[in-house]
Amino acid sequence: MREVLVVDDDFMVADIHRRFVERVDGFRAVGVARTGNEALSVATKLAPDLILLDVYLPDMTGLEVLHRLRAAGNSVGVIMITAARELDTVRAALDGGAADYLIKPFEFAQLRAKLEAFSARADALESARGADQSLIDSLFGRASGGEVLPKGLGIETGRLVLDAVHKAGEVSAAECAALVGISRVSARRYLEHYLSTGALELRLQYGVGRPERRYRTAAG
Repeated sequence: MREVLVVDDDFMVADIHRRFVERVDGFRAVGVARTGNEALSVATKLAPDLILLDVYLPDMTGLEVLHRLRAAGNSVGVIMITAARELDTVRAALDGGAADYLIKPFEFAQLRAKLEAFSARADALESARGADQSLIDSLFGRASGGEVLPKGLGIETGRLVLDAVHKAGEVSAAECAALVGISRVSARRYLEHYLSTGALELRLQYGVGRPERRYRTAAG
């Protein structure tokens, strides 16, 4: 179970985000903070796995909270949340060590995707000692190499697709769609893209009618 600290100065918004977190399997909210100083204090006390950190707080910015956490050697995962759409803010958050970024208001499904992507990355890192490079590359969508996905595809969803394939062993587009929570058409696009990059392999399953396309993680 991954523990999450919610940081937002708006009581109602913080409660909505807390309830969103509680709806995602494998996650639970362990606290709510409404100022930067409170966030730093609670993060030290509770040692959560992840902080949902609003950029605009009464006493300091979320970016400053992030910088102070990293300066103190705290590597807790951080997803920045803000209404700001400025590119500089996004860049500063990512440069400062944020794992991801969400623009509010957002729907539950958007936060769930971010949390599941965070969990998939954490799982990959935790198992990295026993995995070869090709597996890590496939789990991370080869993003570390600066991959640019085709228009309409996202790195985070791509990671979820690859993680679903790895855990299931082998999937069809329909099975992948059900596991990730996306449409069958979208799942097929991701699977075919990673097939073209070599991250996945294809097996044709013959039966009545057209053969079914089934995908699995490429052998190292």
